[in-house]
Parts: sequence; C-alpha cells; structure tokens
Amino acid sequence: MGSLIYTLNVSLDGYIETPDRSLLWTTVDEELLTWFNDRTRELAASLYGRRLYEVMAAYWPTGESNPESTDAMREFARIWNATPRFVFSTSLIAVEGNSRLVRGDVGDVLEQVRTEFDGDVEVGGANLAAQFIRHGLVDEYRMLVHPVILGAGTPFFPPLPSPLDLELRETRRFASGVMYLGYRAKPSLG
Repeated sequence: MGSLIYTLNVSLDGYIETPDRSLLWTTVDEELLTWFNDRTRELAASLYGRRLYEVMAAYWPTGESNPESTDAMREFARIWNATPRFVFSTSLIAVEGNSRLVRGDVGDVLEQVRTEFDGDVEVGGANLAAQFIRHGLVDEYRMLVHPVILGAGTPFFPPLPSPLDLELRETRRFASGVMYLGYRAKPSLG
C-alpha cells in the first residue's frame, strides 16, 4: 500500500493562499515545475477538493496544446490528464476528464481508492487535506516553502487537538529561493 501525500506551495508563515484566495505570490518556474512533474508522475491517483479541482481543471486539460505553455508545462499537462482524480464535493454535479466525483467519509473513500490503485496517492487542497490530517491518514507532508510572508489566508495545517510528530526526510533549495521540506508522519504511540 502506498503513502497518502499532502503536497502544496506554502508561504513562509504557513498559508497556501491569500484571504482573497490568490495564488499569485508563488514562484513556479521551470525548475520547480519539473520537480512537480517528477513527483506527480509517481502518483497512482489524486484526491482533490472542489476548489483545487476547479482551479486545475480551468487550465490543465488543454495545457499541452496552449501555445504559451513551456515544455515543463506541457509535460505537467500530460501527467495531470493521465492521473486518475477523485473529487470530493457536495455542490458539483459532474466532473470531467480522468476525474470521478465522490462524497462521503474521507477514510472510506481512501480505502476504496487504495483497493483500486496500488501506489502513492496525493491529497490536494487545504480544506480536504485537513479532514485527512485530523483522521491521522496523511503519511507524508511535502511543503514547497516560498520566500514570502502573507500575514493571513488559508493555512497549510488545520487546527489540531494535539501535535503531529513528524520526521524531516528530505530538503531541497531551488534557485528561486523556494525550499522543499519533506516530512514523514511518525507512528503514534497511542
């Protein structure tokens, strides 16, 4: 059974988007996008919340044919379109492409996904990830820390009743100043 991985860009003060949901503060250059390509290629499936799905589905289905796309963007579009996605939403009535609409308990859906797909699964979107984190289901946290302080917004981590014990497994500094921090959840003693 693969790991459940939570990966997102995050500000130095721990936010994944501004209060008005802007992502324009991120620096996603060719080097960072190539890193995302390598990591996304390794996934068996992705779990998305509605908002992240809508952001991604607005560009990536046609990203490969967009004349303004770079080589790394075209490659990401190919990988993204090929990766099965499960979209959690109570308001959407349909999803497109290689996506399936799901509802229900996150643990139950994850169990279903793991019976169908062998390998690592990524959870995307802070609100959806919060549900998996609170249930103790996230195995790895991959933070791409950008050298910017937002001051407010949507936090990477939700409020928790007790601390998460993590082990730093990997780091990388990108030329843009972005730092990758890869953590593994330590098994709980309780």
